[in-house]
Amino acid sequence: MCRWAAWQGAPLFLSEILTAPAHSLIHQSRDASECKTAINGDGFGLAWYDRRPTPGLYRDVYPAWSDPNLRSIADQVQARLFMAHVRASTGTATSRNNCHPFVHGIWSFMHNGQVGGFERFRKAADMMIDDAHYAHRKGATDSEALFLVACGMGLESDPKGAMERAVAAFEAKSRATGTTPHMRLAAALSDGDTLYAIRYASDDHAPSLYYRWNAVWQGWSVVSEPFETAGEGWTEVPKGSFCRFTPTEVEVSPFDASTSLEKAA
Repeated sequence: MCRWAAWQGAPLFLSEILTAPAHSLIHQSRDASECKTAINGDGFGLAWYDRRPTPGLYRDVYPAWSDPNLRSIADQVQARLFMAHVRASTGTATSRNNCHPFVHGIWSFMHNGQVGGFERFRKAADMMIDDAHYAHRKGATDSEALFLVACGMGLESDPKGAMERAVAAFEAKSRATGTTPHMRLAAALSDGDTLYAIRYASDDHAPSLYYRWNAVWQGWSVVSEPFETAGEGWTEVPKGSFCRFTPTEVEVSPFDASTSLEKAA
């Protein structure tokens, strides 16, 4: 399992979340507390938005705690919206192309979780990616494939519906293999204006997900686990939820892949 953090609001130095807190994302890369794997050392990545519509992207295969370039970037880069991820591989190789976030056009996406039996239907998953997006398939992860499938299912015009359809299609393939857990997902995605987050699972073990308004920084922190050990003021996202964060507001609605799952089965 992986750990990730995102920010939406007034411009903020990345270090305020990545390195400064007692339980920062970099600290979580070697001592996570709310996932089975405490160590998340199979690479890291950043995507950030400021004055351009497309995101900046920095990914590498080193453990986040050992890369001085990451700390330097975090100290100097200020962004109004950013996403950061530390990876614990569930089977695919440690390579830059397999590190999150994944970017296509103005969109960025990162994921924590797993799709049961993906190695058995990886070819079928790739075939779900339409021709317009397949050239952007660079790695081998279930996460990147899920993102590109969602891009082809209307992500730009209907982020929630596209993700429900893509998740349902993957869950249906997983159920067909008989491998559990079929789907566990805590994901974040953005078009540079709005930050979206999803918490979903086909069983009772959805990956953890929290958010909090920061009155001092004037924005939303959205995280796999709180970056203060006390954890005060954080709201846990209910399982089966789709969150929409603007710079000042949050909207939480049900995320239900079941209807799409019936069609995909």
